[in-house]
Amino acid sequence: MKRFILIFLVLFCAASAFAEKIKFSADSMSGQAGNSNTTTTMSGNAAVSTESIEIKADLLQLSGEDYKNISAQGNVAGKNLDTNMEFSCDSLSYDRITKQIVLKGNVKLLDVENNVNCGAQIIEYDQDKDIAIMQIQISLTQKDNVCSGSYAVYYKEQQLLEISGNAQVKQKQDTFRAQFITLDLETQDITLGGNVKGTVTDSKEPEGQPEGAASEAAETAGEKGEAAAEGQTGEKEGNAAEEVSSSEGEGKKGAD
Repeated sequence: MKRFILIFLVLFCAASAFAEKIKFSADSMSGQAGNSNTTTTMSGNAAVSTESIEIKADLLQLSGEDYKNISAQGNVAGKNLDTNMEFSCDSLSYDRITKQIVLKGNVKLLDVENNVNCGAQIIEYDQDKDIAIMQIQISLTQKDNVCSGSYAVYYKEQQLLEISGNAQVKQKQDTFRAQFITLDLETQDITLGGNVKGTVTDSKEPEGQPEGAASEAAETAGEKGEAAAEGQTGEKEGNAAEEVSSSEGEGKKGAD
């Protein structure tokens, strides 16, 4: 088996010398040596790398003319070297000619450069256009943004996200919902369309007098209140004294 793998590797690299160099390794392999139009299967710690992508999985297959198709299953993980995008999923298929990759099952896609985390059940990524199309159970996080929906398109170069189907964007304590949402991930500008709903929390301090002025006003009001109370008390005492004096005067007149 070791001799077969060595011969296959030499012939495979020779056949690809005028195209894209492909490197691979695995615990075991089955296929026809030197025939570039058949299916070659690698299993057990399987790994394959080209000039633009690296893929690791439990099972890898190379097929098509000049092995232009790469498929993987089981604990799939890898990295797109041209766009600095890392991914993991249950299975994938990759076309070396069109540079398009389809990721399926518990897909995670990380834009390392912009710190954008994408999640979905299906993600189709076009390497040349730098566009990721996400479907089913979509989630995307970036800075303070937490986005979800049924369908989304992420434009990496423009840093633009389009979400549709019960689209929702949360920014800290603010929540926006609509049938269609466009979010600029650089400026944080958001555009909503169709059955728009949302909640916004005002975190600003209430406008009014400065804290010191408010304290002085409270103290002044307190002093005025005390003075008014004292005045009312003095007035009541004076009125009571007058009533007593008047009563005494009337009493004297009665005695006379």
